[in-house]
Amino acid sequence: MRRESRRAHWEKVYRGKGEDEVSWFEENPAPSLELIAVLGATSETLIIDIGGGASRLVDHLCDRGFRAITVLDLSEAALAAARSRLGERAARVRWIVADITAWRPTATYEIWHDRAAFHFLTEKHDRAAYVAHLSEGLRAGGHAIIATFGPDGPERCSGLPVMRYSPESLAETLGSAFKLVSSRRHEHTTPWGSRQSFQFSVFRHVTEEPWRRREAPAHRYPGK
Repeated sequence: MRRESRRAHWEKVYRGKGEDEVSWFEENPAPSLELIAVLGATSETLIIDIGGGASRLVDHLCDRGFRAITVLDLSEAALAAARSRLGERAARVRWIVADITAWRPTATYEIWHDRAAFHFLTEKHDRAAYVAHLSEGLRAGGHAIIATFGPDGPERCSGLPVMRYSPESLAETLGSAFKLVSSRRHEHTTPWGSRQSFQFSVFRHVTEEPWRRREAPAHRYPGK
């Protein structure tokens, strides 16, 4: 799918439906929060949520005192819904409207979180662009939490085809710069009661490409 078509699709979804009317809605993103905690994240840990949309992960992170959160999504409507829901707390978060396949990081993060964005990239060149930007945006030794549909998960979502992954096939797709350190299955229940099989995988960025030897620019967050 072309980037312009991808953006138009997701703007239509988020302008036409409430946040709890989409299949991926979670009141409590417990698997993501548990994995972030396992990684030893503190209030100062730099976290980016890729494809965060109107997800409530950012609410829960703010509630837990995290102060260096970035949320990226290609839908302005989705991010507007999240900002409106957070109210004054939205000023503590950095919001980026961008397609992950075109965005270039201006800082490096310690935790890269992606629940159900990567599996929509069905074209090889889009996946390659994502991995390149993951390599740029995740500091050496940092961790990526990537959740996709599992091998027995749906073949389509929101009217679009998706890729399904096991931890091993996802590791192969990301390449040798990322070491699989843990994985877990998760059965997600949609707002209308259907069950979907997800696979949460955690990777550590184990290599430092030559161009990363320069110190990355400091990331400035609202209020800092």
